[in-house]
Amino acid sequence: MSKPSDLIQGTLDVLILKILALEPQNGWAISQRLKQVSADVLQVSDGSLYPALHKLEQEGWIKSEWKASENNRKAKFYSLTRPGKRQLEKQAGEWDRLSSAISAVLHLREG
Repeated sequence: MSKPSDLIQGTLDVLILKILALEPQNGWAISQRLKQVSADVLQVSDGSLYPALHKLEQEGWIKSEWKASENNRKAKFYSLTRPGKRQLEKQAGEWDRLSSAISAVLHLREG
């Protein structure tokens, strides 16, 4: 199971941006979606998730508003901004290039 410290720096940001590109969500829902989509491989603690959300909001890539959650409790919902969508596209492209390069090295044949 990966821990946030095991993730390449900046990976959590791009994962959050991608999840929010699909629909606005609260912090708990973001962590559950990440866990679900990764088949429980990626689990993010509140101590990593909320500082990342705060940073993304400070950058202007996401915005938040208080709304009622599914269980009728007040929760902060986050959504992607237009600059956030551009940042997601940029970071996703960088991740694709990096992961392809790493994969190429790891699949070298011994000889």
